[in-house]
Amino acid sequence: MYQSDTEMLFPMRVVPALKNLRQGRVWQELVERIAKKRDGEPDTLAFGLMMIRLGGCLSCHADSYRAMRGCTACAQQTISRFKEGDEALLRDFKKAQRDVAAYLEGGTLPDD
Repeated sequence: MYQSDTEMLFPMRVVPALKNLRQGRVWQELVERIAKKRDGEPDTLAFGLMMIRLGGCLSCHADSYRAMRGCTACAQQTISRFKEGDEALLRDFKKAQRDVAAYLEGGTLPDD
């Protein structure tokens, strides 16, 4: 079965659909800021990396339940079920920003 909303990795077109899933302004402002950027900018890459890590996109495959539901529903569920506060999401985003910057500078991700 082919799901037209499923891609190999987190698609940036999904970002606006994540804005109102959490009550805090920290998350909403982050989503607003990222949604205004062009795909491929370092902050969009960092947001995508954060979502890939949170949602487990690397282990998703064509016949998995997540893939059959689509990227939008999966990402929304990932953010809705995130148990920690918005500050933890912001911390994860900042780590992804550092990782993207390191990769763009040297071609490798730092060891953690």
